[in-house]
Amino acid sequence: MTSGRQSGGARPGPALALAVTATLVPLLALAPPALGHGRSVSYSNWTLTDAGARVEARLARIDLTRLDADAWDDAATGAYVAPRLVLLAGERPCEVVAAPVARAGEDGWLTLAWQVACPPGAHAIASRLFLDVAPSHLHFARATLPDGTAAERVLSADEPRWTLGEDGAGASLADYVALGVRHIAGGWDHLAFLLALVLLARSLLEVATVVTAFTAAHSVTLALAATGLVRPAPGTVEATIGLSIALVAAENVWLLGGRDCATPWLATAMLAALALAAALGMGTVPVAVLAGLALFARCHFGLLARSGETARLRALVAFAFGFVHGFGFAGVLAALELPRRRLLPALLGFNLGVEAGQLAVIAGAWALLVLVDRATAERGRRPLAEIGSAAICGLGLFWFVTRALGHG
Repeated sequence: MTSGRQSGGARPGPALALAVTATLVPLLALAPPALGHGRSVSYSNWTLTDAGARVEARLARIDLTRLDADAWDDAATGAYVAPRLVLLAGERPCEVVAAPVARAGEDGWLTLAWQVACPPGAHAIASRLFLDVAPSHLHFARATLPDGTAAERVLSADEPRWTLGEDGAGASLADYVALGVRHIAGGWDHLAFLLALVLLARSLLEVATVVTAFTAAHSVTLALAATGLVRPAPGTVEATIGLSIALVAAENVWLLGGRDCATPWLATAMLAALALAAALGMGTVPVAVLAGLALFARCHFGLLARSGETARLRALVAFAFGFVHGFGFAGVLAALELPRRRLLPALLGFNLGVEAGQLAVIAGAWALLVLVDRATAERGRRPLAEIGSAAICGLGLFWFVTRALGHG
């Protein structure tokens, strides 16, 4: 398998990899803002009464950029949302008796509130939000019935309707397992981080160690954030995830290129410059986070430079950044504000689903790397790792920049 040290004279591979990165980042900067965004999701709370329901919906403003509209204000958003997020009496949508009104909410989110009137009887909630522009969009609906009982359900293109009378118990453990699988399938940033680590793995044991370290760490912060015990700033978490991807991928290129002296100092200097920019009020990532990452990068590269065996250190990196990625995973569940009796099965199912999807992707990637090794007598792994790492580094930088500047 591939070794982290250079075996001969100067090679064009790492230089080519860095050239790919330098080309990729400007191209990505021209991409639509939504490409820097992860899973497309929205939320709604329904308080049902004998006469109808009060509705409150939360939409990510970045999702609105997917819609083809020259001027998209809050009133236009309400006109888009109300006919696509409805309470049904039989097969007929309930009448909107108070038009959607925008309310103050978190940065990056729009909250709309309105009322509908319905005749008594069996009701259903149906959502077609964003399905025309984002077929994988997930809508999380939570309903409080007139008797005070509450339940929740995830609506999607496959299951756009929730009949309250028939399915009043809400989402099951299996539903949350499926949600976890869907989430990781659309979580390109989390998968890119793992793939960057796997590209240099030399054995299945090394792959298993990295994935286990990542899983152990993100499971902790997923639970802490979903239960509300820790509430980190979402923008900072998402930007740091992007930076973690770029850092690990750049480390790959450095290891393959012979561990030169300039790269570690360059990475540290860039992070220190970002910290200085944050101190001057630029971006959304706190200066302490960027300064800490600069110190971490310098120490980590220093340890790698002195170590002949990198597998354990890379597992520790997966563990350290796994805490950050866990906060990213938790955003979906935390926004639901589930009652405690519903939180445990939701956490368990969601985490199992994330792990199942994650392992499936990593197993496929490892199988592909093994096939490349066998087909090329292990000569094909190195250029694949170089170019792959460069592409992942470019993606990580793109995600960091767009999220740090508040566009992702």
